[in-house]
Amino acid sequence: MLTVAPRGTKDILPGMINGWRYVENVMREVCREFNYQEIRTPIFEHTELFQRGIGDGTDVVDKEMYTFNDRSGRSVTLRPENTASVVRSFVENKLYAEPMPLKVYYMGPMFRYDRPQAGRMRQFHQFGAEAIGSESPVVDAETILLAVTVLKRLGLKELKLKINSVGCPNCRPQHRKLLQDYFRPHLAELCEDCQSRFDRSPLRILDCKVDHDKPFMAGAPKITDSLCDECHDHFETVKKLLDEASVEYEVDSTLVRGLDYYTKTAYEIQYSPLGAQSAVGGGGRYDGLVEELGGPSTPGVGFAMGFERIILALENQGLLPETKDAIDVFAVVPDAAAQADAFKTVMALRDAGFSCDMNQIDRSMKAQMKQADRDRARFALIFGEDERQRGAVMVRNMADSSQQEVKLSEVVSYIKKAEV
Repeated sequence: MLTVAPRGTKDILPGMINGWRYVENVMREVCREFNYQEIRTPIFEHTELFQRGIGDGTDVVDKEMYTFNDRSGRSVTLRPENTASVVRSFVENKLYAEPMPLKVYYMGPMFRYDRPQAGRMRQFHQFGAEAIGSESPVVDAETILLAVTVLKRLGLKELKLKINSVGCPNCRPQHRKLLQDYFRPHLAELCEDCQSRFDRSPLRILDCKVDHDKPFMAGAPKITDSLCDECHDHFETVKKLLDEASVEYEVDSTLVRGLDYYTKTAYEIQYSPLGAQSAVGGGGRYDGLVEELGGPSTPGVGFAMGFERIILALENQGLLPETKDAIDVFAVVPDAAAQADAFKTVMALRDAGFSCDMNQIDRSMKAQMKQADRDRARFALIFGEDERQRGAVMVRNMADSSQQEVKLSEVVSYIKKAEV
């Protein structure tokens, strides 16, 4: 139906947008404090970018991507996440020639064909940050702190940070073999997806939502028991830095995240009142992704968090601001003869930087005053016939209902003085 939005999409209406802008402004301010600059990437990319970057065998690539051929027959995909796009931009624009690390953040829509539910849409919005060019655990801890700071600055409580290390190419093969040896006797009990992951990516079995609660899953070999010395030391330093910053966390050896590019640190931030789908953000290190996408060997780390989940959490805690901005002035226009003076005055006020509106439909003065009140106007300009004949307008202070007749030529200066 043309009058219904596609399933899994949602209009963000004028009454809702103040909450979104509030969240965006907090995110931008925290990124400024952490010295992260904004980057904007295309909404669609060549499909191969996500196949190589995210990895075959992941639910995102196998089941959830919006992929189609363009008019030239090229396979393109609406971005399901933005890290691969940021890394593609890093490589294509040779940003590795700039001083490292590159620290960027992004905001925008992503797309996954998933079952719509509260806070989880097919077109959803993400805020994320990436730090590319440093292998220091300090950067891991910094990105975690950035994410936690945003959520705390928004006022969210009952947050839980889970962290893990998923190793590197040096220690993963040992863990891979241990996982396959462990899951082989249970292969028939695994879901069809995990049976296919057994050979391709057994680590993904730990991330399965279908098999997660089966009794044998709890005994799976922990990656933290197979870490090489470098990964072990890196993880210990990350934990120490979080301790120094007084950030509470829980080590969760089953946390692997849903994307193949992660190495070493992986983390997730949960907000328990959201229920089963409690994750509001997560990320980790991806030291091989730049090279995988054609760039020089360059480490990186970052995170993403979902706007819809955050908005839902803020609504649950009553932390969203007023749904409508107040305006400075509303012009009450009793008749057509007053329109020209009202329009000219409103435009002069707008040019001076004031937010203004005026009556534009046929309704009584009483109804217009109610509109001024709904718009939370600070002042109402009443263009009555007697005042107009004197080249003036009645200015009403909506807070205390006091009124003052003001010459039309002096309205702007009067409002300016009243603002002080």
